[in-house]
Amino acid sequence: MRRMEGMEINGLPLHPLVVHAAVVFGPLAAVAALGYLVPRWRDYLRWPMVVLAVLATGAIVVAYLTGSNFLASKPELKTSPQVQEHQHRARLLLWTTLAFGVVALGAGWLHSRTGAVRVVIDVLLGILALAVVVLVVRTGDAGARAVWG
Repeated sequence: MRRMEGMEINGLPLHPLVVHAAVVFGPLAAVAALGYLVPRWRDYLRWPMVVLAVLATGAIVVAYLTGSNFLASKPELKTSPQVQEHQHRARLLLWTTLAFGVVALGAGWLHSRTGAVRVVIDVLLGILALAVVVLVVRTGDAGARAVWG
């Protein structure tokens, strides 16, 4: 089976194009989730939060996969400390975003629940939303430093 040497569009690696979707949808989904935690906004933000969480999760998974593919096509970058830091943060972002996506979908599914279930979901959703924002910024910063110094 032939291995793809790098995903590109018109000669431009796909990874730098895809990360823009991750940088937009990740924080946007997190802000929608934080707004969803406000009881009076909950009904209005249920579906926007769910849709944005799905988009953000998809964008971040694709950004991670294209980044891994890009790195595999450029073995000389694997030893760069800046690239290694970016890769480490990207891995944290990937798993945090997957957890955020699952909790956001669960929050949407269990929208009308009250009591302890609601409290647990809200706490998890809030923590993961904040973590997504922080990790998107830190991962993007590490990637920019790896490229631009």
